[in-house]
Amino acid sequence: MLDVRRLRLLRELAHRGTIAAVAQALAFSPSAVSQQLGVLEREAGLPLLERTGRRVRLTPAGQNLVRHAEAVLERLEQADADLAEARSGLAGVLRIGSFPTATRAIVPAALTTLARRHPALEPMVSETDPAAVAHALRAGDLDVALVHEYDFVPARREPGLAAEPLYAEAMYLAAPAAGTPDRPGPGAGPELHPGPGQGPGPGPDQGAVLRAHADASWITATPGTLCHAMTVRACQAAGFAPRVRHQVDEFVTVLALVAAGQGVAFVPQLGIAGHEELGVRLTRLPMARRTRIAFRSGAAAHPAVAAFGAALRAAVPPELAGSRASE
Repeated sequence: MLDVRRLRLLRELAHRGTIAAVAQALAFSPSAVSQQLGVLEREAGLPLLERTGRRVRLTPAGQNLVRHAEAVLERLEQADADLAEARSGLAGVLRIGSFPTATRAIVPAALTTLARRHPALEPMVSETDPAAVAHALRAGDLDVALVHEYDFVPARREPGLAAEPLYAEAMYLAAPAAGTPDRPGPGAGPELHPGPGQGPGPGPDQGAVLRAHADASWITATPGTLCHAMTVRACQAAGFAPRVRHQVDEFVTVLALVAAGQGVAFVPQLGIAGHEELGVRLTRLPMARRTRIAFRSGAAAHPAVAAFGAALRAAVPPELAGSRASE
């Protein structure tokens, strides 16, 4: 009989690529992971791994077993959801991942609703970049998470995970208020320039708007994040590579740097809200950031996951209430 814990290790190896990465993620030693995978090979009765120097890769039999492991783990999530539903009342820890903008604008109201409806439930929030959520969910470090994607950085399908749409928000190009790329203009408050769905007439040509700032300094998120990749790819689509000066993840700081004449940047709708006093010029672009609720496959019906999802939907700001991320 195959051991489900060893199947989980094999699944993690398929996604993380190295035994060292699996060991670090699951708080095992590399030798313990190797030993358990060796036992799994003996249980299976045929080689599951090919060793090439210090690296290993899955054999065709190992790859096929990973597909079965995904199905087994999904059914276990469904079983856990059924048992949780049979128990009276929600209680215990719910580990939640969220990115900074959603943590500030959406999560607090959702937690208030959750506490009122399910006082015995103990939500624990950890800020997690969406690029790291898949591993954290599969490893069991998170139970549910908010993730986002951009038009130029679509979300890839992650085995073992599922997601439901929550909302979509507009994207803006933030530039110094005077309209020059590197010098702030006078006055307080943003200059709003309409794009699609704002004001009369057609919205701006995105490529033309970006090319007007091709020689400017750019402010991006840190490399490895989806926000950073979006900036680079959007500029490349407009025909140039951005000249990056600053790398900052918090949009409030990004806006402050733009207002100080330090460059231009992309900012999502929720990144602007509450910070209108900063002197920046905002041009709405025909692109969007979409946010989803992610969880392990089979966990959609888990009462705690479903309750948090309902609380999140109730917390979406009115200006985004009519929007939904695409399926």
